[in-house]
Amino acid sequence: MADTFKDIRQMYSLTGRNYIVTGGGQGIGFAITRAICEMGGNVAVLDVRDQPVDAFKDLSKQFGVKTEYLQTDVTKEESLTSSFEEAIASLGSLDGLVPAAGIVIDKPFVEQTWDEVNKIQQVNVMGTFFATQLAVKQMRKQDTPGSIVLVASICAHQAAPGHKLSGYHASKGAVLMLAKALAVELAPHNIRVNSISPGYIESDMTRTLRQDHPHLVEIMQKCPPMKRIGNPNDLTPAAVYLLSDASAYTTGADILITGGLHAGRIEANSLD
Repeated sequence: MADTFKDIRQMYSLTGRNYIVTGGGQGIGFAITRAICEMGGNVAVLDVRDQPVDAFKDLSKQFGVKTEYLQTDVTKEESLTSSFEEAIASLGSLDGLVPAAGIVIDKPFVEQTWDEVNKIQQVNVMGTFFATQLAVKQMRKQDTPGSIVLVASICAHQAAPGHKLSGYHASKGAVLMLAKALAVELAPHNIRVNSISPGYIESDMTRTLRQDHPHLVEIMQKCPPMKRIGNPNDLTPAAVYLLSDASAYTTGADILITGGLHAGRIEANSLD
């Protein structure tokens, strides 16, 4: 029986594998990009920013991997398709995808405009949907297994305390259900699809929210039962697990990483 066990360290390795991350130029997307590189994977980042965060430039030398940055608007078919083709040409093949590009607007439901909500859906849902479609087409063309990790949110599971995020909630609910639907449809092709659902995570997005809505500072810090906001290091191990062979029998799963917020909220004004 002992001979059937695999080296657990090797199961988590991404060495020599190729990945695409949308929205990897900053924030959670960059954190996942860095983690993939640290575990030996090559990464092409597709992001709307002119340039990624400075730390991106050091990843290739730091971890001995190949990195590529392609300015891309995931809401534009031509931009997404051409960047994807360029990424595949650079990497040579594709083993996994993390479509992490996303935006949020905190605004009362009756004040959210058609253009604002449409933009959220275009980035969070359509960008995720069609980046995933391109990845699946490539994996099926290669006739190789693959792993796709969608970025949902606690907002796909419950209303976020203190926020007014109806458009964002709708988009992340769609992402969560998309992961489940694709997990079933693509399993016969040996393509696994899972998701992670972050709670409050320190990022450019949450910093902007706190600046625009100061009352959210205490909520993010104290409402989770663990009484702190998360950081990207709380997310990246789950992403690596889902991309790696360690999760070879895992598909259609969603990993909630919320400091316990999904299990029970602590009222901020009731805490010391």
